[in-house]
Amino acid sequence: MKDVVVVLGAGGIGQAIARRVGAGRHVVLADLRLDAAQAASRILGDAGFETSATQADIASRESIRALIEHAQEFGPIRNLVNAAGVSPSQAPVATILKVDLYGTSVLLEEFGKVVAEGGSGIVISSQSGHRLHALTEEENAALATAPTEELLKLPFIVSITDTLKAYQYSKRCNVLRVMGEATNWAKRGATLNSISPGIIITPLANDELKGPRGEGYRKMLSLCPCRRAGTPDEVGDLAEFLMSSRGRWITGSDFLIDGGTTASYFYGDLQYLKATH
Repeated sequence: MKDVVVVLGAGGIGQAIARRVGAGRHVVLADLRLDAAQAASRILGDAGFETSATQADIASRESIRALIEHAQEFGPIRNLVNAAGVSPSQAPVATILKVDLYGTSVLLEEFGKVVAEGGSGIVISSQSGHRLHALTEEENAALATAPTEELLKLPFIVSITDTLKAYQYSKRCNVLRVMGEATNWAKRGATLNSISPGIIITPLANDELKGPRGEGYRKMLSLCPCRRAGTPDEVGDLAEFLMSSRGRWITGSDFLIDGGTTASYFYGDLQYLKATH
């Protein structure tokens, strides 16, 4: 039996984090598409990691519980990495909310019941959550602590009709839910944080760059302070620190890693985006 790292979302960011925290542990790679999980498992396996692949749907509590049972066959669950999700160009409003908002909340709730002492979790959120207008204190509290099964019934969630708004609300919820759930994870001696990347070159980002908002994204990259997109490895480096012994005093926090895009959105060359967001 070995400590287990569970990675949901078998793409570039999930794999980058797994490479940094998975040595000497069993890495469970889970994805809605089993073939994607299997491909990632082969890549990491060829690099010397012990892995297994399984299908999982984070929008289903039953599927998440089955994933936990699968992972526990190999040992105690030490780390959780949620890099799964869909973007505004990939899915309709209902799917974005069901996967990114509700699914992540269920995931944190269920894994919070089983994470090992001294464990840690990372949720990959997005810079988009930082561009949503300020919510009321009551709305923040609801997204952070409302019973999970009631999240999609909240009036201000039900009224969303735009895919970008659905994504922004979902990612704001991810950050707030991490804050709320971190207090529960702490009872098991575990930490929980979120990372909000800007545009990271992954298949999902490539879908966006080629999608209806592609021109806008390319202009955004050319004007952001760092003048480029990020890489999965840069996100992986941050996640490694947060999940290491050096990050034990950090929990319930969100880390924006976007090349300065959000700073420029509010105060720099990208302020023009406010009119479209």
